[in-house]
Amino acid sequence: MVSNDSDESGKLTRRHALGMVGAAGAVAAATPLLGAAPAEADTRFGSAAFHPSPDTGGASPVQGLHLTFGADPSRQMVVSWLTDGPVKKPRVLYGTLEHGLGSTAEARTRTYTDGKSGRVVYVHHAALSRLSPGTDYVYLVSHEGAAPDSGMFTTAPRGRQPLTFTSFGDQSAPQVTWAADGTVALDANSTPATKDIVTGIEQVAPLFHLLNGDLCYANLDVDRVRTWNNFFTNNSRSARFRPWMPAAGNHEIESANGPLGLGAYQTYFDLPSTETDAELARLWYAFTAGSVRVIVLQNDDNALQDGGDVYVNGYSGGRQLRFLERELTAARASRDIDWIVVAMHQVMVSSTDANGADLGLREKYGPLFDKYGVDLVLCGHEHNYERSLAVRGVVRGSETLTPNPVSHATDDIDTSHGTVHMVLGGGGVSGTTNQSFFKDGTGKVITAVSAAPGPNGKRTATYVKEQAVWTGVRDTENPYGFAAFTVDPGRHAGDTTRMHVTYYNVNKPNGDLSVFEKFTLHRKRSDGHR
Repeated sequence: MVSNDSDESGKLTRRHALGMVGAAGAVAAATPLLGAAPAEADTRFGSAAFHPSPDTGGASPVQGLHLTFGADPSRQMVVSWLTDGPVKKPRVLYGTLEHGLGSTAEARTRTYTDGKSGRVVYVHHAALSRLSPGTDYVYLVSHEGAAPDSGMFTTAPRGRQPLTFTSFGDQSAPQVTWAADGTVALDANSTPATKDIVTGIEQVAPLFHLLNGDLCYANLDVDRVRTWNNFFTNNSRSARFRPWMPAAGNHEIESANGPLGLGAYQTYFDLPSTETDAELARLWYAFTAGSVRVIVLQNDDNALQDGGDVYVNGYSGGRQLRFLERELTAARASRDIDWIVVAMHQVMVSSTDANGADLGLREKYGPLFDKYGVDLVLCGHEHNYERSLAVRGVVRGSETLTPNPVSHATDDIDTSHGTVHMVLGGGGVSGTTNQSFFKDGTGKVITAVSAAPGPNGKRTATYVKEQAVWTGVRDTENPYGFAAFTVDPGRHAGDTTRMHVTYYNVNKPNGDLSVFEKFTLHRKRSDGHR
């Protein structure tokens, strides 16, 4: 009789492999590993190459294991982890379920010194390359003197293949920290939903996840390093199995952490940035999965609002905008790319009495999104769910550059005619804004900020009301949730490709999922006759 843990050929199933990588110690002790013969295992995994024993040096353990895509998601993956101190020989062993852990990648260590506590943070990044598209891999992470940790991932497909990705923003971290007076306190803005939403992502099991800024709100905590650790401890339950691709939001800007305040973020994540200036590295980037080109931006460069520890508006001198236009030009000219998705933090649309839409983004991004036919913009910042109608251009004469709806369809939308914006700020943060939606069909827009900070240390915003003619759907009842996007690439050149979208509520008190809404985006494939 065939065991439930193997198929009829005797090979391990994905379920059994997942069970094995969930118990790192058992994986390290198992010889042979994943079906390798003992002699072969001894030759390929000799003691000089890998030291899983935890008692040879008292090294810091592997913590916060997480994945990000390399420049080519079909062939490259980066495995990253944290330690409390320097370590020796950080590395990753990896391979397929069928052939075992036959490859090794050495990790590079990146550090920063937290400007508040003076603590040095160590993050190790191992780039895995020459992978096969659309393939399951297992991996084992360790450094000298530490017990290994492990995970599994699937590379992106090459070419037009079905895939699913997910997205939300504004998460925080669901653990306790120390307050300034030495008492126990919660991480800033923490709720149980911060944890429940990670479980929800794993129920969907996407190829990758987009995290649209305001990751953990460490800048608001006394112990910023602890909060970042709490964030990775929580999210590693998913991020060790699939890339979590972040955009830096205003709460990633931390005082005394680098010239822009983004030094922690730039250390924790290794991202497929092409930026050559070290100060700007990993703040914006792009990647392709199947027929989807994802462009990730850092909006504080172009947004007017003063929302971080340091006001950094205009820091790139237009460099990020030039990157964005190059990416949009190439993506829309490609016969291999159908969908252009932009992920960023602050919003161009909002009908809630919270942060408001930002005129700076409308002025700088709006013409580019229109010119190159961006399909979908995913944001956070407002702690609620809202999506727009398809928009292109602006309402004539509007002081606020109000996005102009080109259709009132909300169930099946042709994005070749206009861009859909989604505000996905229900990642778990406590300060929810779904109860603050304007009820009179209006929204508010930041049109200017004061030249100098006000009494609260922030530049005072000037707001102008507008008719929110662009608004499509809002969730007024439940603040927490995420969206899942499933791409149907179509069947032949020039066919219609569809993106099926489901928005899930993450419900109180148990964190169960329910469907708030479903809708579909569609457009013609780019490989038809032009």
